[in-house]
Amino acid sequence: MHWSAAGSLSPVPALERRDLLPLRVAAAVLALNPDAATSVGVAEIDPQLADTAAFCERYGSPLDRSANCVVIKGKRGGDVRFAACVVLATTRADVNGLVRRRLDVRSASFAPTEEAVTLTGMEFGGITPLGLPAEWPILIDAAVAASDGVVVGAGVRGAKLFLPGPVLAALPGAEVIENLGR
Repeated sequence: MHWSAAGSLSPVPALERRDLLPLRVAAAVLALNPDAATSVGVAEIDPQLADTAAFCERYGSPLDRSANCVVIKGKRGGDVRFAACVVLATTRADVNGLVRRRLDVRSASFAPTEEAVTLTGMEFGGITPLGLPAEWPILIDAAVAASDGVVVGAGVRGAKLFLPGPVLAALPGAEVIENLGR
């Protein structure tokens, strides 16, 4: 299998290295259809280099093949709603426009770090769209969904996942949105 966003890394099928994944991420990969599951690669990285810019620079992964997954918290009165947004690293999620309207909330912002970590069961800087709470929508920028290969967090800072965008677009709760990343 070839993972185009890997740069100098040599990913292996994620199901062969479940030890690099939190249980909920490994379970999400296992829940994919067999073709999709085998298209997901994983590589161990230096946890100090998990942040996108440092990762891309050190491992030669193209920035336009790196996707960031951010947790958004929206509020309307006493109601709180969460979503994950997946956009290319060369863009920023349109939190106060498209995301706020999609969640039907008065205000939307990045979830506080501790809350995002607690709710996802993942490490900050490694949050991935695979294995998120089932009730959350996963909003995926159309450019990510159309990519033949992107790199995203693996749920921990010490690994990255490599997979085709259509696999992300087919996740339960995923919605592909044009111009989500600006």
